[in-house]
Amino acid sequence: MTPMTTIPAGTRNVRRVAAVLTAVAATLAVASALHLSGLVAGRGAPYNPDGAGVGEAVIGAVLVVSAVVMLRRPDRARGIGLAATGFATAGFLVGLSFTARGGHWPDIAYHLAVLPVLIASLVVLIRSGPPR
Repeated sequence: MTPMTTIPAGTRNVRRVAAVLTAVAATLAVASALHLSGLVAGRGAPYNPDGAGVGEAVIGAVLVVSAVVMLRRPDRARGIGLAATGFATAGFLVGLSFTARGGHWPDIAYHLAVLPVLIASLVVLIRSGPPR
């Protein structure tokens, strides 16, 4: 019989955030594909579906790579998570700015739904403290 080990709360939280970032990356992959395929268009300037698709793809890729590193390198997980989540939050704010001025309501709603998830992830990582 193998003894059960207790995972520290900070490590559990970091793993949970890695899972959340992976889920957000999956939604970004769908959004990017919709924008780049031309299935989603905006009302006008400054909204650019190609630019949105590329931005979403980049943010999604950063989140996936970060989530993998967070799971494989616990000693660096929090810092990587903070950087990636901060980057994604900034990207979503920029995207919301463009989308609010020239996009359609489903795209705006998507940004407004995911932004609190990213902010909550940042808060969890900040509160988890550095590894001990």
